[in-house]
Amino acid sequence: MDISASAGALAQALAVLLALQTVVWLASLPARDAGLADVFWGPGIAVVAWLYVALAPEAGVRGVVAASCVTVWAARLALHLLWRARGRGEDPRYGAMRARHGRRFWWVSAFTVFWLQGGIQWVIAFPLLAAQGPDPLGWWDVTGLACFGAGFLCETIADWQLTRFRDDAANRGRVLDSGLWRYSRHPNYFGDALLWWGVFCFAAAAGEWWTVVSPALMTFLLLRVSGVTLLERSLTASRPAYRDYVARTSAFVPLPPRRRPA
Repeated sequence: MDISASAGALAQALAVLLALQTVVWLASLPARDAGLADVFWGPGIAVVAWLYVALAPEAGVRGVVAASCVTVWAARLALHLLWRARGRGEDPRYGAMRARHGRRFWWVSAFTVFWLQGGIQWVIAFPLLAAQGPDPLGWWDVTGLACFGAGFLCETIADWQLTRFRDDAANRGRVLDSGLWRYSRHPNYFGDALLWWGVFCFAAAAGEWWTVVSPALMTFLLLRVSGVTLLERSLTASRPAYRDYVARTSAFVPLPPRRRPA
């Protein structure tokens, strides 16, 4: 896509995301559940993916493949989050924000949760715009499919293993250290990052290397903002056994467990 077409598509995508996030925000008010933003995280990016396909001056297989991959990821993630949240009420993160802001939270959440997330979704979706075009598929596309498939499988299996572990009352207070969780303390986050590097490969196939900002931002968020750092702070404080798990297990990239010194 040329610069003017890309700028127009980006502007439309941002407008669509902010509008949709506003709808989700309004739905969260009577429900008193800002966690609806998390459920909409994947579907919002999928909507933008197909918007870019529709706006592309020339249709291409690469753009459709990239949008299809993201749609599958978004559907699985949204369903997983809905299932995980059943009967549990609002996520403690948002509960803490609600308590901190008090009666102002209803409008503060529009900026700090929903519209902020819309802006992040917009940036993360950059490779989906760059992937549009009539060029034939090549090795970068094969690499992208392989990375996406591996990441999607890793994230799906890890989430399934964690859900089974949490649903067993006998595991209350224990630390999951089997399956993929034996090799990484956050295999689901690693899988999510890997699949987005796969999506970037579709943009790299089109020569749009600048979109590396998207998977880099996703990886940073998973490692330092809403993922590993935030979660481990609470787990270390609430579960003493988690410190031993940290000492022997890779934080992110799956690796063989470390041996503790005698």
